[in-house]
Amino acid sequence: MATGFRSYADFWPFYLREHARPATRAVHYFGTIASALVLIAAVVTQSWWWLLAVPFFGYGPAWFGHFFIERNKPATFQAPVWSLISDYRMCGLWLSGRLGAELMKHQIRG
Repeated sequence: MATGFRSYADFWPFYLREHARPATRAVHYFGTIASALVLIAAVVTQSWWWLLAVPFFGYGPAWFGHFFIERNKPATFQAPVWSLISDYRMCGLWLSGRLGAELMKHQIRG
């Protein structure tokens, strides 16, 4: 799927390292949650124009975090599907209080 990654299991630690700073992860959480809420609002209201805003809410804060906080290139450019899955996975782990253990497991301080 992505250059240098044979499986999602190989990609996940890379993804976490690319999000090592807490501030980078925070803007990702905001974008992930905001994009999900806009998607839900579009479906509930059947205002399909809102679907155009979903990528802006999701990618805007995330890319800001990479370019100005983490100072690296978004993983989306290397593995778009795995990166999207990982955004939701990281946010879910954070919401459930399990992200810290996952970061420790992969020896990422943050």
